[in-house]
Amino acid sequence: MTNEEAKYKRMTETPVSKLILTLAVPTIISMMITTIYNTADTFFVSKISVAASGATGIVFSLMAVLQAFGFMLGHGAGSNISRLLGARKVDHASVFLSTSFFLALLVGLLIGVLGLVFLEPFMLLLGSTATILPEAKAYGTFILLAAPAMVASCVMNNVLRYEGIAVYAMIGLTSGGILNMILDPVFIFGLGLGTAGAGLATAVSQYIGAFILLLPFLRGKTVTKISLSSFTKNIADVGNIVLTGMPSMMRQGLNGLAVTLLNLQAAAYGDAAIAAFSIVNRCCGLLFSMALGIGQGFQPVSAFNYGAKKYGRVRKAYLFTVFTAMGILLVLCTLCRIHAESVIMLFRKDADVVTVGAEALRWSCLGLITLPLSAIGSMLFQSIGKKGRAMLLALMQSGGIFIPMLLILPQFFGLTGLELAQPAAYVAAGLFSIPLVLSFLSSLKREDEENVQFRP
Repeated sequence: MTNEEAKYKRMTETPVSKLILTLAVPTIISMMITTIYNTADTFFVSKISVAASGATGIVFSLMAVLQAFGFMLGHGAGSNISRLLGARKVDHASVFLSTSFFLALLVGLLIGVLGLVFLEPFMLLLGSTATILPEAKAYGTFILLAAPAMVASCVMNNVLRYEGIAVYAMIGLTSGGILNMILDPVFIFGLGLGTAGAGLATAVSQYIGAFILLLPFLRGKTVTKISLSSFTKNIADVGNIVLTGMPSMMRQGLNGLAVTLLNLQAAAYGDAAIAAFSIVNRCCGLLFSMALGIGQGFQPVSAFNYGAKKYGRVRKAYLFTVFTAMGILLVLCTLCRIHAESVIMLFRKDADVVTVGAEALRWSCLGLITLPLSAIGSMLFQSIGKKGRAMLLALMQSGGIFIPMLLILPQFFGLTGLELAQPAAYVAAGLFSIPLVLSFLSSLKREDEENVQFRP
């Protein structure tokens, strides 16, 4: 049995719960490590000063922009690749991989160059105050230097997952993440580089992690291959990648825009408020990484089986994923709410930071439990190529509701309005997604029944 045949049998015959968990475990580990090392930057930098802690929140918006392009190209290519492999069209799948990989390098290079040329206005645009600006520039410089590696890593990571070999993605991401956590204290405190040391540690780990992610493609461990000669000459293929990946672009891009707006709104309450919301965002990211890992284990299962016309498996996979993710978050968010002050104090012990951060974290934990409804719904539609519905849910999840909340609620409730904006948006997006997903699941059931009826 060839590698391609073995993969087809595994993806279409293994019980969906077992298959999703098998694919999700390495993804969860890699996401946890990635989120932990992002949180480690905040942790170590927060020991320098409140302004330095605020800088991590500013640069988080920059990283969200880079990830927006990376996930757009990675999910856009990965969804097509998985469906093409399900339909046994390997050569065309390699075209999508090569095109997205080289586009990622180009996009990362352009953002890095433009960002470095206009560094100061860029940091101010992202919400930096005058006191935070020097720290944001020091940190952001190295993130911009690492931009090509960060965008390309997103592509390789997602394609490995969509091929059903998430363990290789886990190795690449965790290696870079662990290295980052080791280098952070060495560069920040050992070498006395301060905030710039955190940025340098991230840049070094990103390039090493990207190289490790590239190895499976170079060593023939994947069905698809990276080759400059496979870069598409058909503009429709590029359009397909962009449109399929646009929900990811919207999720990450709008998230970055929302964080920037949050920083601008929080600036009215001082650097302590910016630092507090930065810490809360990282904590929520760490909590959600568990549920998101389950969702990312679900994506290749839904895409591959949709391509193979096994619609009943797609439906079962979605239901298992969304209930599992919400159950995990219910437990984690409950624990985090109980110990909110202690969690914030791990980063900063300033009274103002703890007061704002703990209250915001409690509210965020309540809303976070409902986030899988919209997030996994968007993943479902994206993985099977339903671009319009995927983009609509991504819009609602990331900014379509959150951004208006940020503009409206503080007008009536002040700082409490800022703390309420994100969890209120999570709940509203989840409710919005329910009828769209249920309608589609019903159509899948009918299509599967018709396939069974006419199957020879």
